[in-house]
Amino acid sequence: MTDLDILFEDEHLIAVNKPSGLLVHPSWIAPRGTPNLASMLKNYFDGGSPYTIHRLDRPTSGVILFGKNKEIAQQMNLIFAERKISKTYLCMCRGYTPEEDVIDYALKEQLDKIADKHANQDKEPQEAVSNYKRLGMVEIDMPVGRYERSRYSLVEVKPETGRKHQIRRHMKHIFHPIAGDTKHGDNKHNKALKQEFDLQRLMLMATELEFIHPVTEQTLKLTAPVDEYCDQLFSGFGWSGLYPIGKTEP
Repeated sequence: MTDLDILFEDEHLIAVNKPSGLLVHPSWIAPRGTPNLASMLKNYFDGGSPYTIHRLDRPTSGVILFGKNKEIAQQMNLIFAERKISKTYLCMCRGYTPEEDVIDYALKEQLDKIADKHANQDKEPQEAVSNYKRLGMVEIDMPVGRYERSRYSLVEVKPETGRKHQIRRHMKHIFHPIAGDTKHGDNKHNKALKQEFDLQRLMLMATELEFIHPVTEQTLKLTAPVDEYCDQLFSGFGWSGLYPIGKTEP
């Protein structure tokens, strides 16, 4: 079982750097007994249950926050709901994106076939806004389709809203899907990257959360470094220094 990579902990909150591929909670789509972060935290707390504040997709890595009691979780839920928190993500996208832009594109709620089978299937699309900035570019000798060379961008995204798969769907919407995205991505590029660079993960990382602690009233800036694979890949692309590689103290 994966060891917990704790980024921050006090008597109220705990922040963990979740690896790509690890479930946050048990899921019907995974075999019984599949490791998940909630169970790992329960063991860490000697049986105490962590309280969910927000979520990360299974293939997304990075900083995720839990409450140690119901009251703090409710306070943090409100902070997220009122958008009083800054969220920063890092992703590697197909092609050269514009230098920076705002994606203001409403998204229809994605419902789970099992868990949401009784939900209203005809809800109106929800507001979804993502701000992004290109940090780096690379062109490599890797043929894909009719192109002899492939281009990619390293992009920082700051979402204002928190819709399901928002960043993945927004980057697809502007024709720059995230590398390794098997649901919203480019399968030809995914296959080529797997063969050339052994890419086996979604290249989307939650690198930072910044907010005012509801109890101490101090500003917390929690940073999750990219994993070893991403660091080696990005360094090879000449992107060193453009992304976090170590923990920063809050």
